[in-house]
Amino acid sequence: GGGGGAAMADGEGLVSVDYEVHGKVQGVFFRKYTQAEAKKLGLVGWVQNTSHGTVQGQIQGPTARVRELQDWLRKIGSPQSRISRADFSNEKKIEALEHKEFQILK
Repeated sequence: GGGGGAAMADGEGLVSVDYEVHGKVQGVFFRKYTQAEAKKLGLVGWVQNTSHGTVQGQIQGPTARVRELQDWLRKIGSPQSRISRADFSNEKKIEALEHKEFQILK
């Protein structure tokens, strides 16, 4: 790492966070809506269904935008979904985005 450089305003640094959403989130276009919402917010990462009925993935982008998607994953989701809870883990600051776009993984 080099010197400090200009301090970025709070909420403007990049973060990476993993998520898992529980409830009725498969077969309700949850991944498609998550991808659309992430793209709207300018975030990158991925989303996929798990074998145990949840949806999981990773979000990367400016902290404030990541928070917006976390709220969306907690409370909104796709129109037919019923979210019981969303867990977030492995949050860390990153220097650069590790994904090119927000993908739906099979």
